[in-house]
Order: sequence, then C-alpha cells, then structure tokens
Amino acid sequence: MAALVLPTDWIKNWEKSGKNEFLQLCRTLADQPSDDVILRDIQAALYELSWHELREDMASILADVFCILDIETSCLEEKNKRDHFTQLVGACLFLVPDAVLKERLDPETLESLGLIKQAQQFNQKIVKIKTKLFYKQQKFNLLREENEGYAKLVTELGQDLSGNVTSHLVLESIKSLIGCFNLDPNRVLDIILEVYECRCEHDDFFVPLIKSYMCEHQTLCHILGFKFKFHQHNLIELEDLYVHLMPLDSTIVEEHKGEIQEAKQIARKLTMVVPPDNQKLGLLEALLKIGDWHHAQSIMEQMPAFYATSHKAIAVALCQLLHLTVEPLYRRNKRAPRPAETLEDLRREVFSMLCYLGPHLSHDPILFAKIVRLGKGFMKEYQNENRQDHKEKMDTLLSCFLSIADQVLLPSLTLMDCNACMSEELWGFFKLLPYQHRYRLYGQWKNETYSSHPLLVKVKAQTVDRAKYIMKRLTKENVKPSGRQIGKLSHSNPTILFDYILSQIQWYDNLITPVVDSLKYLTSLSYDVLACLASLCGAVFRKYPIELAGLLQYVTNQLKAGKSFDLLILKEVVQKMAGIEITDEMTMEQLEAMTGGEQLKAEGGYFGQIRNTKKSSQRLKDALLDHELALPLCLLMAQQRNGVVFSEGGEKHLKLVGKLYDQCHDTLVQFGGFLASNLSTEDYIKRVPPSKYDELKKAEKGNRQQQKVHKYMAACEQVMGPVHEAVVSLHLPKVWDDLRPQFYATFWSLTMYDLAVPHNAYDREVNKLKAQMKAIDDNPEMPLNKKKKEKERCTALQDKLLEEEKKQLEHVQRVLHRLKLEKDNWLLAKSTKNETITKFLQLCLFPRCIFSAIDAVYCARFVELVHQQKTPNFCTLLCYDRVFSDIIYTVASCTENEARRYGRFLCCMLETVTRWHSDRAIYEKECGNYPGFLTIFRATSFDGGNKADQLDYENFRHVVHKWHYKLTKASVHCLETGEYTHIRNILIVLTKILPCYPKVLNLGQALECRVHKICQEEKEKRPDLYALAMG
Repeated sequence: MAALVLPTDWIKNWEKSGKNEFLQLCRTLADQPSDDVILRDIQAALYELSWHELREDMASILADVFCILDIETSCLEEKNKRDHFTQLVGACLFLVPDAVLKERLDPETLESLGLIKQAQQFNQKIVKIKTKLFYKQQKFNLLREENEGYAKLVTELGQDLSGNVTSHLVLESIKSLIGCFNLDPNRVLDIILEVYECRCEHDDFFVPLIKSYMCEHQTLCHILGFKFKFHQHNLIELEDLYVHLMPLDSTIVEEHKGEIQEAKQIARKLTMVVPPDNQKLGLLEALLKIGDWHHAQSIMEQMPAFYATSHKAIAVALCQLLHLTVEPLYRRNKRAPRPAETLEDLRREVFSMLCYLGPHLSHDPILFAKIVRLGKGFMKEYQNENRQDHKEKMDTLLSCFLSIADQVLLPSLTLMDCNACMSEELWGFFKLLPYQHRYRLYGQWKNETYSSHPLLVKVKAQTVDRAKYIMKRLTKENVKPSGRQIGKLSHSNPTILFDYILSQIQWYDNLITPVVDSLKYLTSLSYDVLACLASLCGAVFRKYPIELAGLLQYVTNQLKAGKSFDLLILKEVVQKMAGIEITDEMTMEQLEAMTGGEQLKAEGGYFGQIRNTKKSSQRLKDALLDHELALPLCLLMAQQRNGVVFSEGGEKHLKLVGKLYDQCHDTLVQFGGFLASNLSTEDYIKRVPPSKYDELKKAEKGNRQQQKVHKYMAACEQVMGPVHEAVVSLHLPKVWDDLRPQFYATFWSLTMYDLAVPHNAYDREVNKLKAQMKAIDDNPEMPLNKKKKEKERCTALQDKLLEEEKKQLEHVQRVLHRLKLEKDNWLLAKSTKNETITKFLQLCLFPRCIFSAIDAVYCARFVELVHQQKTPNFCTLLCYDRVFSDIIYTVASCTENEARRYGRFLCCMLETVTRWHSDRAIYEKECGNYPGFLTIFRATSFDGGNKADQLDYENFRHVVHKWHYKLTKASVHCLETGEYTHIRNILIVLTKILPCYPKVLNLGQALECRVHKICQEEKEKRPDLYALAMG
C-alpha cells in the first residue's frame, strides 16, 4: 500500500466526523489478509494522526504517557514488561528531552536509563530546589541589608507620642514597612522591644502595640531569652522564658559545689567572681529592681542557697527592696510586696527575702540595723505580752526572729569588716533573748554557719591566719596594741577567734594573763560569746562587766539535766572573781592559814594571791541572789555528786567517774566557802540558819567578856536546839543509844576556825608585811607617793590581821567553854565503847575527813580535842586503833582527791601519836590520866583514880609499833592486788603520810621493795601509776 496520508478535513473536523472516518479506515485496514501489512498500515495511520494532532506537544505528552506506564509497570510482577518499558523509553529519548523525563519519571527509572547517577542524591537535590522555590521567603534581618526600611521603622517608633498617635495607627505603618521592604518580622519585634527599653515610660503605647503585633507569646519568649531586662505587664510567663536562659540550672549547681570545694582548700586563693554571662542572674537583678519579688523568688529557689546573692548587684537590689518593704510609706510600685505595718506583717514577705539574702545583708549596714531594731522592738512586746491567744503568735514570731538571727544577722556580721557599731546594735537585740537561745545561736555560728558558703569559709581561714599572727607576738609588753588588733578581729568573728585563743591557752597557760589584759577592746557581743566558753571565764568575768546570770543559769540547768561537766565553769568563775581556790596540794603553812579568818586565808592560804576581788565578788553574789540561784546550785551539786556514781557510773570508766565526782565535790566546797564568806547576815538569815549570836550582841551593847560568853551560849541553845531535834530523823534510833544528837550536831557544825587560833600563821603574815614595808623604805627608785600608798596598804593589812587574830581568839575561847560544858552529855555508851567508836567513825569521822583538806585536819584535831576534854565514854586508844587498823576498804573506796584528804587525815593522826610516842613526859602529861587511855572498854564512869587500868608508856609504844605494822600490811596488800584504784590510792596515801611513816626500818624496806616492783611492772602499762610510784 502506498504511503498513507490522512485528509486535513479529518483533523479539523475531528469531533464531528473526523474521528468516525479514522476509525472506519482502521477497520478497513484490519480486514486485509496479510498480518504484516495490517500492522504496518495501522502504525502508519496512527503515526499520521499523531503527527497532525500532537506535533507541538509531542514530548510532553509522551513524557506523561511514560509516567503512567512507569507507575503501572512498577507494580507488575512480570519483569519482562518492565524491561520492555525501559527499552521503549530508551528508544524515544531522541523524541523527549532529558529535562522533561527528569521531571516526570521516578528517580529509580531515571537511574536505570542512565539519565542520573544516583537516585538518592537526585531526591535530596529535588527537596532543596523545592524548598528554595516554594518555601523560602525573601526578608531582611540585618539592618545593613535594608537600612532604609529599618530607618523608617525606628523613626516611626521614635516619634512624639503625645498627640493623636495610637498603637493601632503605628501598627498599620509597621505592617506596610514590612511588606514594602521585606523586613524580618522577628527583627522588627526586637527593635520594638529595644525602643520600649529606651522609652519605658510609655507603657500605655507599647504594651498594646506588642500585644497586637505578635500572634502568640512564645514568639516573644524566644526573643526575650536574649533581651529580658524589661519583663513585666504579664506579656509572657516566667516559666516559658526561663528555659531559654543560660547557663543551665545543673551547671549552676555544679559551679556552686566547685566553689565550696575550692573554698575549703584554704591554701588556694579564693576568687568569688560570678560569671558575667549568667543571664539568669541578670534577669533576677532586673526583677528585684522593678520590685517583682514573686518571680524573683521562684528563680532563687532553683539555685543553691545564697548563690544568687553572692553577686553583689543582686544582694544590693534585694536590700533595696527590703528597705522599701519595711517602710510603711512605700506605696508607689504596685508590683512590690505590701509594706509591713505590724510585726505580724514581717512574716508575709520580709523574712523570706532575708533568708534568700543570707550573709549578703552585709552589703547594707543600714538595713541590718533596721532589722535588728525591729527585733529589739519585738522582744520588748514579747516580754510584756500576757494574753494567751497572742502569746502563741508571738512565740511563732520569736522562732522566725531566731531563724533570721541564725541564717542572716550573724553570717552578715561575719562579712562586715570590723563593724563594732553593728556588733553593739546586735547585742542590744541579743541581750533581750534568754541565754539558752543566745548560746545556741553562738554554737551554730561557730560550728555550722562558716561551712555554708564559700565566702564564709574564706573569712574563717583569714580570721584564723590573722589570729595566729597576733598570738605569736602577744606578750605582757605589747598588750595594748595586740589588744586593739584582737578587738578589731573579734567585732565580726568572735567565735572563731576565741576558739583559736582557747586552743593556744590550753597549750600555753602562761598566755592567760596577757590574753585577759588584751580583751579590753571587745564589744558587748564579743564578751557574751566569750562567756559561753568554759576556760578563761573566771578571769574575764572578774575583769570586765559581763552579764553573769546567763552563765549561772546555764550551769544550773546542766545540773538539773544530770550533767556535771560544766561545773568547771562555775569553779573557775568563783576562783577568779572571789579569790577562793580549792586544791588538795596545799602546804602545811597554807593549811594552817586556812584555819584562820578571811583575811588570813586571802593572804596566806592560796597559791595565787588574787587582789581586788571585792567588786567582782559583789557582782557574783548579786547575780546569785537576784536570780535565786545560790541555794539551788548548792542542792543540785550535792545531788549530782551522788548522781555521778549511782546514775552515770555504770556507763563511764571508773577513772572518769572519780574525776567527775571530785570536780562536783570540790566545786560544792568552793561554792559553799564563797557563800559563807560573802553573804551578809541579812542574806544568811533568808537562806541559811541565822547567826543568833550577832543578833543578841546587837540587841545588848555590853562589852564584858563574861556577857559575851553568856550571849554566845544563849545563841547556841536557840539555834542548835531545833537542829538537835532535826538530826534524829537522819539515822536509826539505836544510833542515838550511844551518840547524842548534840554531839553529832556539834561535830558537823564546827570548823578548824572554832577549835584553835593559828598564831604562827598570823605572825608569819605580819612579819611578811613588815618585811615588805622595810623593803619599800629601802627602795630608792620608788616614787614617794607610791611608797606612801604601799606602806598604808601594808599597815592596813597588818591591823586587819591583828584584829582578826584577836577576834578569833575570843571566839575559840567561847567555843571551848561551850564544849567543856556540853561534853558530859555527848556519849551515852549504852552498848560497848567499841560500838560507840564504830558509830563515831562511821557517821562522823570518815565522811568528813574526805570532804576537804581542812576538814581532814579538823577531824584529827577534833579527836584530840575530845580526848583532851576528858569526854566520858570516849576511848581514844580504841579510836586510833580502829583508824590505823582498817584502812584497806577505806582506801579502795576513795576517789583520787579523797585519797589525798584521807592521807592528810592519817598524817595528822600519826603526828599526834608520834608526839606522844616521842617522850614519856609528854605522854604522861597528855594521856597518862585521861579516860581515853583506859584499857577497860566497857562503858563505865571514870574517876581517874585506878592507875592499873591506864595504858602505860611502854605498852603504848608497843601499840604504836602494831599500828605501823598494820599500816604496812594494808599498804602491801593494796599494792599487790593489781587493781588500778587500790594501787593509785595507797600510793597517794603513802605520799601524804611520809612525814610520820614509816618509822620502823624493816617495815619501810618491805614497803620500798613492793613500790619498786610497781615501778617495774607499770612503766609501760600504766604510766600514771609509774609516775606516782617514782614520786
């Protein structure tokens, strides 16, 4: 068949007739007999049709067809059809451009045709191109990119807003500028905020503008993450903004921990600089400056304690906000906390602000003073408040003020450099608090506060270093300049300073005097801190007018709680303020002086003569009487002495129990001595049995000695009568079958002052004063006025001593006269003399001989006195025999100090025996015709006529030898037990009786051998026993 050409009319009239004509042609061609011809003719017809109809859009139409075929064939399972499709497309590449195929076909098909290298890269490139074409918007963020548009924007926002300019009109202009110049909307918002920052007074214009401009507040939060200083008016939520600020909270916590660790390494230099790029601290500062405490508090709660306020700008801003809050007239800023009108209002906001401020209140001393004065005002109201319903509220406020004092005021004082005014101001508040609260605050200040913040750790290290520098150079010669330095250091950090000074004094006790002299520049608060330390108290209280009531009440409360450790404080205070020492290491001359009057005791009875104690004694006495503590302290100490053994003994080591018992007992004796010597007659009448003799003497002004004796006897009967009746209930009725209550009361009521006058001691002290006056006269370097004063002082002391000696002599004569009249009724001896002596030793002699050193001497002298008075039914020989024969159990049951006193008692008893043993004449004179040396031990009357019943001198010598033997046997037994208490006590007793024992050579050698053995055995095991044995 010839080349087929379709008529042009078919193409033009395709819809009307051309389509049918073409279909008829195809049917005609299909009816031909040859298949090859049919196929070729139909292809030619189709090609012709396509050429006429689609020749302009052929490439695009083919690409669309290929795209559909591509999708269909990719879903078929027959692979050959997919391959045929690929071949078809490949054959048509000359008809369809590559670019058109890349637009329509799948990337994997393009890769198989070789039109692209990798389908994955092609996909990525398509995404980028589509993003660039369809999603990227043309806008300018930098001012230089579109300076004209941004200039017009700034001009629009910076115009005069006083006219009819509204936020709505300006917003329309801004929208026009954004559209005209393609400005970045976020950058436009940023510029609006910057202009608002510069024109923050136009809130009414900018706030509506910003609200109208932005569609959601998150947009503003993202921008204010970098521009946050003027956050207010509830445009955004703090929680939304906070997450965009740097650094992270975890970073801040780690940084804070690192600062504390670095601060604790004192050798390294501390640098407390807050990083300048901390956006959260910047926001916090801005919030505090505008008075937004609620949001500022929420930020500070997420940071470590005091981390934020360690930044000075934040601390100052918080101080300023506190200033305004406590000022009732502050009304202007509606975001600030409501001003405090009453003390109750302080709980609402002020206390929480102060707790966040912490030690950094030191930046504002004026605010510090305001808070302290508010505390003082509160305490005055608290003390005057009696209504129960208000009392509960006041108690709550008190606890709040105590917390502020602990967490804010004291740490802030630490960071104030030598501010004595603030220290005194704080003392004005603290002195109104009970001592328990004050001392607890001081304890927490010293033990806990300094470790709570790196700055405080640094200050503590600096204080200790400075204290070391001062103490190394402190001497008696430079007390004044060193005292000024100590004073400056103590104004802010007294606890650390005094703790270090105390540690030095414990090592070098010769520092006590210069340290005490250097404390004259302290503030009242520093003195109060010093008062709660155990050592130094006595010397400091004596020299400086520090309140005593708190310390005395503290000791009383500790005794109530069953704790005796703090009795050391009372002991030191009484010793330094009243000059009364308690020691068992007295010489015999001192003991002799202690048997005299108060003046003789002060001059010759103590190791250190403490002068000028009159004023300090009066202060101590007034504190005890004003607060009714004298009698309670005596009773509590007496109870605690036994409580140490029976309540605490099982829990503590035996050695410690003994120490505590001795401390309690010694302080009781010392305190009783102070009361006896310092209380007036009127005070004594109120608290202890009155001196009726002084009352009767005042009532009748007779001066004759006989009248004085009669008045003394009448006074004794009047005072001691009720006492005699009272003591009956102390013991079982059968006790009084042998001892009369009168004898029992007489023994316990008398002292060495009543029995003998120490003439030698008085003479010795008078001679010392005379020697001093002669030395003063012979000293050419002493100025005349000073010579005159010293001589007058010595003369006055001499006159006092002589008058005191005379007065004591009269008193002793009256006492001995009374005893002579009473002695016949002392001992009834309804049973044997042995039983009488047993009761006397058990109830009188042994309990009192271990009471004090002077009481040990008294007991020995009282036995001698009863013997000399020729008291009926008193067997002196039996009494001495029982004392020297049975010492093992007594020694074993003593504490260390009691062993010293018991040894002194035995020594005095041995002195008397040794004197009688030394000369027959002395023995015959003092013992030969006395009922105490009768060899008949049954209770009989003594007529003094039967010489055969008396112990003669030679037999007495044998008895004394027996006593020495028994002492040796008991001593050896104690040394060989191996028990610590036995060995220690017997060594102490042997040391005390050395002047009179051992007198027998072989007994002494046996004892020496045992002691030498103790030295060898205990040298490494128990060094204290070794030292005693060597001594």
